[in-house]
Parts: sequence; structure tokens; C-alpha cells
Amino acid sequence: MELILKYFPELTEAQRSQMRQLETLYPEWNAKINVISRKDIDNLEVNHLLHSLGLVKFVKFTSGTRVMDLGTGGGLPGIPLAIYYPDVSFHLVDRIGKKLKVAQDIAERIGLSNVSFQHGDVKEVKGKFDFVVSRAVMDLADMVPLVRRFIDNEDRNAVPNGLLCLKGGDLSGEISQYRNKVLIDELSSYFKEEFFKTKKILYLPL
Repeated sequence: MELILKYFPELTEAQRSQMRQLETLYPEWNAKINVISRKDIDNLEVNHLLHSLGLVKFVKFTSGTRVMDLGTGGGLPGIPLAIYYPDVSFHLVDRIGKKLKVAQDIAERIGLSNVSFQHGDVKEVKGKFDFVVSRAVMDLADMVPLVRRFIDNEDRNAVPNGLLCLKGGDLSGEISQYRNKVLIDELSSYFKEEFFKTKKILYLPL
């Protein structure tokens, strides 16, 4: 929790308690189901929780914002974001049922009331959202056609509605067809840990 509090000192006591519980619940679940790489679970705070919260540094969601977390797995980035934004609704979607059950259990045990879950393909999702978020799920060329129809036309945030992806490495090829619209924000400008040197937020208004 030390680094999360360093970068997000504004967290309330209730939010701090929920974040602390994640540091226990994810390793507990990971011992049963490989939700996070077994070699990486010891780096949960930086590589997963803080990484998920990186989106907060890019856009501050207003109350009532609706967000879909596509390919959430065990609830990342959706659950940390839902803790940070109790007045924002998050719909977590994944095709792997056992991972989604981990996310559901963790959300229930920490008392999150602003999350919903859907097991299945994104094509089965109904409704509109202000943003779709994802964490290294698929290339933009594959994702954009899948999620474009979900984006609401009415903007309620300072950043126009669209797609927010947490990515790493060289993205030049992936963004080539969207080069005139996409914005890349370096997470290393917010977080000083080595892990973030190659990590980026990729934003595409839709």
C-alpha cells in the first residue's frame, strides 16, 4: 500500500481499506486459480494495482460516468478503478468464467456496489458507455470495431468518450492506422518505478 498511498494520498480510509484487502485477496485466489502470473503476484501493488490506477492520472471520471472493462480477467483494471471512483459504474466483461468469478468474489468481499459482471463475448453486451477500458487485451485494429457501437454520443467528462488501453512496448505498428486520432500518454511521467518505463496509456476518442 505504501506506493499507492504515495501517488494517491487522497484515498479515504474506506478506500484504503479496500485497497489493502486486494493485496490479500488476489494472492489468496492466485493460489487456487492462475489469475495473475505466479511469478508476478509478488509485484501485485506496482505491476497490477498501481498500473490499473494509472488511468486516473489521465482522466478524472465525473460522477455518473459508465465504463466497460473489456477482458477484465480477475478484475483489472476495473476493481481498483471502481474503488477509486465509487460514483462511477463499471461493467466488467470476460470470456473466461473462472477468472470473472474471482473478480466477482473480490468485489463482493470488499463491498463494491458500483460494479457489474458479464461472462461471455463482448458482442453479447448491451447498453452504452462513456469509456471502454482494457489492459493489454488485443490490438487496436481488433478492438475498435468491437467497441465502437458501445460509446455514447454525449460526453460528460473533460476527455471525450472513447477507448482507454493500458499497453507496453513499441506501439508504432499498432497505432499506424489511427495515428491522426490516437493519443499516447507515458505512465513514467506519473510513476517513477522501473516497471513504468515502457508502460503507456493509449487513448482513442470514438
